[in-house]
Amino acid sequence: MTLPRTTAAHRWVGGTGSLQRQLLLRTLAVLAATCVLMGALTTLIARELLVGQVDRELGAAKERTQRGPLSERRDGTPPEGVDLPGQQIGTVVVVSDGSYVRYGILSEGGPDDVDRDAVNTLLGVPPDGRKQTLEVPGLGRYRVVAFLRGSDLVVVGLPLKELELVLARLVALEALLTVAALAGAAAAVRTVVVRGLTPLNRLAATAQQVSTLQLGSGEVDLAVRVPPADADPASEVGRVGVAFNHMLGNVAGALAARQASENRLRRFVADASHELRNPLAAIRGYAELTRRGSDQLPPDTTFALTRVESEAERMSRLVEDLLLLARLDSGPSVQLAPTDVSELVVNAVSDARVAGPGHQWALDLPGEPVVALADHHQLHQVVVNLLANARTHTPPGTHVTTALRAEEGWAVVTVTDDGPGIPADTVERVFERFTRADVARARVGGGDGRPSGTGLGLAIVAAVVEGHRGRVEVTSRPGETVFTVRVPLADG
Repeated sequence: MTLPRTTAAHRWVGGTGSLQRQLLLRTLAVLAATCVLMGALTTLIARELLVGQVDRELGAAKERTQRGPLSERRDGTPPEGVDLPGQQIGTVVVVSDGSYVRYGILSEGGPDDVDRDAVNTLLGVPPDGRKQTLEVPGLGRYRVVAFLRGSDLVVVGLPLKELELVLARLVALEALLTVAALAGAAAAVRTVVVRGLTPLNRLAATAQQVSTLQLGSGEVDLAVRVPPADADPASEVGRVGVAFNHMLGNVAGALAARQASENRLRRFVADASHELRNPLAAIRGYAELTRRGSDQLPPDTTFALTRVESEAERMSRLVEDLLLLARLDSGPSVQLAPTDVSELVVNAVSDARVAGPGHQWALDLPGEPVVALADHHQLHQVVVNLLANARTHTPPGTHVTTALRAEEGWAVVTVTDDGPGIPADTVERVFERFTRADVARARVGGGDGRPSGTGLGLAIVAAVVEGHRGRVEVTSRPGETVFTVRVPLADG
């Protein structure tokens, strides 16, 4: 299994889709939302407090304005309430009696003039004594109150510039503190998450280790277990660990039972095959001895003895193949050595020409010898079995081409025939023992009366090639069947 490449950021946050990443990002998202909400609430509360403070100052300014004397009634003159003791810098006062409008703003040098647009905006405030926030042209945001003093309309306002500046600094400070808090929380949360996921990661490592074991065949030592520290049923991960250990125990028991059954079956096949060799040899010997006097026997008896001898020979071949497979299953004894595959293929094809004169045999060899690291006799048997399979399962006249090439560290042998092909439902299990194709390809060869096969030839091919750490494949369609064998080159 190829693991994806990770950067430092991926390792810190966690891979895409990992539980570590999800927990970290979701926790930080909740913390960020909480910080933003708390900051917004703090800002709102601070604003209400500051506005309340301004309102109290505005009320005091209103009281001072009410106690101040009326100035001369001339349009554009500042009213006396602007520069009374205690008034805040920026205080604006507008007084109107319907005929004249007096207005002014308190600056550092005393009462100052106010823009006419600002005056008109302030005169629009209803004289109900309620405090409100107003955007005054040229002056900015003000907290204002309007009331009647006798027949005069009086509007008093205080600037909110300082309040807004304080709120802006507060928001900036909150943002800075939020970022710092999230950075610290990210480090703390990651530490907590990583430590919390450590047992789960150990459990995943154990599962991955088990997944790499070859459990399909042979004796399997399934001694891997989740450590006791990660199999504590008091925690969620511990319960998974307990269940995983229990599952591994069941799998180990099933594999042991399977292996014991396979061992018994192999011993039985080997013992039975070995015991059958002598009786079969005796049957063939007596049949041959009796057939020598065929001139004194009736024709039917002579034919029956010929068939007995033929079937005994076929059964003997079956027994030999079963013995070979039993030896290969128990651990093939492969004598690896540099082997000239070119010479081996030439000899096998030469033998096939003699055994199947009705077929058209062809060779396709490279200009240079191909040397593989293989057991000469076993690899020769592989090629012989493939050629015998082509001869047995294709009709006379079929073209069979055996090709050899060196390819990326492999010695590649292909046997191609233009026969009827292998049925699609048989191709996937063609290397299993006693696999039978349908009548389109089964036993159509062997027109010379020789035994046509045992159904174990391709199983032997697969077992021998596997013992060489190679591969064997087959592709088939009507008019073209290709068996491909790959074994390592001697210098590969």
